[in-house]
Amino acid sequence: MLSRLAHALVPTAGRLSVSSDADGGAGGGACRGTHGGTGAAIAPGSIVAANHTSLADPAIVLAALRRLGAEPVVMAAAGLWRVPFLGGALAREGHIPVHRGDRRAARALDLAAAALDEGRVVLIYPEGGIPPRAGAAEAAPAAFRSGLARLAERTGAPVVPVGQAGARRVMSGSGAKQLAGVLTAPVRRPALHVHVGAPIVLTGDRAARTAQAHDAVTEAWRTAAARLGEPAALTVLAA
Repeated sequence: MLSRLAHALVPTAGRLSVSSDADGGAGGGACRGTHGGTGAAIAPGSIVAANHTSLADPAIVLAALRRLGAEPVVMAAAGLWRVPFLGGALAREGHIPVHRGDRRAARALDLAAAALDEGRVVLIYPEGGIPPRAGAAEAAPAAFRSGLARLAERTGAPVVPVGQAGARRVMSGSGAKQLAGVLTAPVRRPALHVHVGAPIVLTGDRAARTAQAHDAVTEAWRTAAARLGEPAALTVLAA
């Protein structure tokens, strides 16, 4: 349901384009161009790791992945399960609540590993939240937490790096600014871009795996930002 809703609603809020890498390297080689419908498939049992900049970007990423034939299980903040109607839908569809700073946090990795074992695609935001940003400009992904590396190490699943740019044009800033952004987006129709990198298999110790994943997602984000004509800042924000 979430993927279908995102697919239907995101085009009303902005002009979404999607691209993907054509080679097998982590650095993002030749680009296959922009996909309007079907495109490079994401293999079952893959972990999709995306940068997080706005409350709007999960919907944007879901809409983009659906164009590529993937409808992932999402690892998301557990507080969403307390939202009326939404919480029930998340539970029914097998999405995974993440209890940050709680002893139940490890349970999220158990559920994600089980979903991967069933051949489902799992979407994770390795930054662990939305880093503070000034304005709606693009900025590099913040440092990753260890959850992605631990999940990949445990399951051996490939990681598909995803970079999105433009979501902050829909929602950013204070609560009032975010509301204004959502209400005016159908009129402004900001450009949005999602770039799907080539899958990688993380190797080395946990720190090395985390660094590999961060580099790959950052490269995918740079590609997405470039597609929108945004300067891809080199500064990596602290966690």
